Amino acid sequence: MADALVSIVLERLTSVLEQQIHEQVSLVLGVESEIQSLKNTLRFVRDVLEDAERRQVKEKSVQGWLERLKDMAYEMEDVLDEWSIAVLQFQMEGVENASTSKKKVSFCMPSPCICFKQVASRHDIALKIKGIKQQLDDIERERIRFNFVSSRSEERPQRLITTSAIDISEVCGWDMDKKIILDHLLGKKCQEKSGLYIVSIVGTGGMGKTTLAQLAYSHSEVKVHFDERIWVCVSDSFDPIRVCRAIVEALQKKPCNLHDLEAVQQEIQTCIAGKKFLLVLDDVWTEDNQLWEQMKNTLHRGAAESRILATTRKESVVKMMRTKYKHPLGELSLEQSRALFHQIAFSERSTWEKEEELKEIDEKIADKCKGLPLAIKTLGNLLRIKNSKEEWKNFERDISPALLLSYYDLPPAIQRCFSFCAVFPKDSVIERDELIELWMAQSYLKFDGSKEMEMVGRTYFEYLAARSFFQDFEKDDDGNIIGCKIHDIVHDFAQFLTQNECFIVEVDNQQMQSIGFFKKIRHTTLVVRESTPNFASTYNMKNLHTLLAKEAFNSRVLEALTNFNELIEELPKEVGKLIHLRYLNLSRCGGLKKLLETICDLYNLQTLNIQLCSCLQKLPQAMGKLINLRHLENFPSHDLKGLPKRIGRLSSLQTLDVFIVRSHGNDECQIGDLRNLNNLRGHYYGDREWPNWMMGSSLAQLKRLNLEFCIRCPCLPPLGQLPVLEKLEISHMHGVKYIGSEFLGSSSTVFPKLKELITFRLDELKQWEIKEKEERSIMPCLNHLIMQDCPKLERLSDHVLQRTTLQILDIRSSPILERRYRKDIGEDRHKISHISQVKCRWI
Repeated sequence: MADALVSIVLERLTSVLEQQIHEQVSLVLGVESEIQSLKNTLRFVRDVLEDAERRQVKEKSVQGWLERLKDMAYEMEDVLDEWSIAVLQFQMEGVENASTSKKKVSFCMPSPCICFKQVASRHDIALKIKGIKQQLDDIERERIRFNFVSSRSEERPQRLITTSAIDISEVCGWDMDKKIILDHLLGKKCQEKSGLYIVSIVGTGGMGKTTLAQLAYSHSEVKVHFDERIWVCVSDSFDPIRVCRAIVEALQKKPCNLHDLEAVQQEIQTCIAGKKFLLVLDDVWTEDNQLWEQMKNTLHRGAAESRILATTRKESVVKMMRTKYKHPLGELSLEQSRALFHQIAFSERSTWEKEEELKEIDEKIADKCKGLPLAIKTLGNLLRIKNSKEEWKNFERDISPALLLSYYDLPPAIQRCFSFCAVFPKDSVIERDELIELWMAQSYLKFDGSKEMEMVGRTYFEYLAARSFFQDFEKDDDGNIIGCKIHDIVHDFAQFLTQNECFIVEVDNQQMQSIGFFKKIRHTTLVVRESTPNFASTYNMKNLHTLLAKEAFNSRVLEALTNFNELIEELPKEVGKLIHLRYLNLSRCGGLKKLLETICDLYNLQTLNIQLCSCLQKLPQAMGKLINLRHLENFPSHDLKGLPKRIGRLSSLQTLDVFIVRSHGNDECQIGDLRNLNNLRGHYYGDREWPNWMMGSSLAQLKRLNLEFCIRCPCLPPLGQLPVLEKLEISHMHGVKYIGSEFLGSSSTVFPKLKELITFRLDELKQWEIKEKEERSIMPCLNHLIMQDCPKLERLSDHVLQRTTLQILDIRSSPILERRYRKDIGEDRHKISHISQVKCRWI
C-alpha cells in the first residue's frame, strides 16, 4: 500500500503543477522548488519500499517507519486536494461572475474579497506543503539508517517453478482424491481407445492441486504403468516452444538445444512414438485454444493409454483443453487441517516435550486456516523452528504474514487494488462494478489512454479472480463474473496490509462514546447495529476518501461523522466538509429524502450511489460543481422530481442510471442539456406522457433504441417515423396494455428500415392491432420478431405477420400466443406457416 500511495502522490504532484501552469494560478513564491524537492525525495523512498514492506513483518521499527510514510503520503494527497479545489473554485467563481454580468466582456475579474480568500487559501496550502517536506526529510534520514535494499538492484521474485518431487511425510488428507485420480490415470475408470485422455485437477490457489498431482505422478503403480513420465510447470506464460523443449529434456534426460518449434515437435513425436506416457502440465493459465491445439497435436503419436494430467485454477482452461474428467479440489476438513498442520509443525523436533503445551494453540492456528492447504503448510513450516509459546500465540493472533509470498507475486498496481478490499465486511458479496469504481476513485488504475478506465479495472479484477484472491463467484447469463467473496484468511491479510487506513466500523449506542481515534481513517464501511436518539458522537473522519453506508442511513449514521445531533431525514450540511471524499454510497437508505447543497462542495467525488433511496425527492441544484463525478447511480427513482439543470455540465459523467424527463420547470434538466456528455450511459425512466423530443427530428439518425422500465407510460411513442431505425427493443413496460396506430406515427412508410423488433416482459399487454384507413408500407424490412414473456397478449398483428419479410418468430413464455400459433392445432397457425424459423414450446 505504501508503494501505491507514494506513486499516486508523485503523479498528482506533477499533474497539479501542470494544471497551475495551464490555468495561470500561482502559489506563494518558492513552493515550486519545495515540490520538486518533495518529488526527488519520494522517488528515493519509493525505490526501497519493496524491501521495507517485506521486512515489516519481522521488524516493528520498519513497520512504524512505513506507517509514518503512509500518513505523510495521505497528508500530501489531502493537501493536493485542497490545491485542486482552490483552482476549481477560482475558475467557477469567475464563470459565475461572467454569466451574471450584464456587460459583454471577454472575461470577468473576481471581486477583491474573492481574491483575498484565494490568496489566503493558497498561502495556507504552501505552509502545509513545507511542513510535509520537513516530515519527509525526517523519514528519508531514517531510510538511510535502515539500510534498505533498492528495488533497482534486485529483480522481483519469479513465480515458484514446481517439480515432481514431494515429501510424502508432509502430505495427509488426500487419500480419496488420490485414489480417484489414479483410477483415471491407470485406466480403471475408462479405457480410452482413441485420442488423448485428459484429467484436470481444478481449484483455487493453495488448495493442494500440485501436491495431489505430485502424489499421483510419484505413485509406484504409475511408475510401472507408463513407459514415460514427464512433468512440466507451465505457469502464466504458455509458450509452446518452452513447453515442448521441457518435454524433450524430460524424455531425453539432457538439455535440448533445438529452438525451432517444428524441430522440437518432431523430436517429441520420435521419443513418444508407440509409448504410453503420462504428461503432467502443472499450473495452466492460458485460455488460448490455438496455442493449446498447437501443443496437443504433437502428442498424438503416443499409445492409446497415454494420459495428460493438468492442474489449473480456471474452469475455462478445463473446457478449452476438452477435459475428459474434471476433479474439483475443495477445502480440507477440520480434522484434515489439524492433522496436516500438526504433522508439519512438529516434524524434525529432537524433543516433543512442548507438544502437549502447544497443542491447544496448534489447533486454533490450524482452524484459522479455514481448510486452505497453502496457509496450513506455510504456517506449519514457519512454526517448525519456533519453541516459544508466546511466538506461537503471536501467529495465532495474526496469520496474515504467511500470505505475503502470494501478494508479492502480483504487479504493484494490482497489489494496491487487492489490499483495498479490506474495506468490505467479511463474507459480504463484492459487486465487480462497484469495486472498480472504488479503485478508480482512489486513482489505483493505470490509465494509458488505449481503453476506458472501467475496462482497465475489469482487467485487474479478472487478474485477481484468476489467481484465487476472490472466490464464490456470481455470474451473469453470459458467464461474466459480476460478484464475488473473499476467503476469511485472505480478508485478514488485506486488513493486515491496510491497518489504520481501511476500517469496518460497527456502530451502536454503546460504542459511540468510545471511538475517538479514527481521524486517520481514509476508507470505511459503517454498519449500524442499533439506533437510539440519545448519544454524543466523538467521530472525526474529516479525512475520509471512501464512505460505504449501504442500508445504514436511518437518520443517525452520517451524524456520527459530523457531530450533528438532530433527528433528520436529510444529509447534514457538515458533510460538505469531507472534501477528500471520492466515493459515497448511500444505497438503500430508505429514510433519506433530500441532499443539501453542501454536498456539492465535494469536488473530488467520483461516484454518488443513491440507488433504492425510495424516499429521495430532490437533488441539489449546484451539482454542476461536481466536475469529477463519473457515476451517478440513481435507479430506481420513484419519488425523484426531475434532475437539476446543471448536471449537463458534468463532462466526466459516464453513468446516469435514470434520466427523468419533465416538460416543466426552468431548473430541471432537459434532454438537450446532456448534449455535451459524450461518455454518458443510462435509460429514460418515463412519465405518463412521452416527451416532445421523441416525436421530433432529434432521433432522426438513431439506428438502435432500447426502451426499458418506462413503467409509468401507458402507451408506446410514435417510433414508426424514425427513418433509419434498424433495431428496437422494448422491455419491462408494465403500464402498456395496448399497441395500436399511435405506435406507427404519421409517416407514409412506417419503420422503413426496421429489421428486428424485440419485446420482453410486457406483463399487461393484451392487444396489438393495426387499423389503417389508408394503405401504408409498414415494417417492409422486418426480419426478426420476438414477443417473449407477454403472458396476456392474445394475438399478433396480422399485418406484421403476413405483409412483412419476417423470417424468425420467437413467442416463447407467452402461453396464449403459443396455443394460437401451435403447429397442427393452433387456430392461427396458417398465418405463420411461411415463416422459416418459429420458436415456441410447441413447434
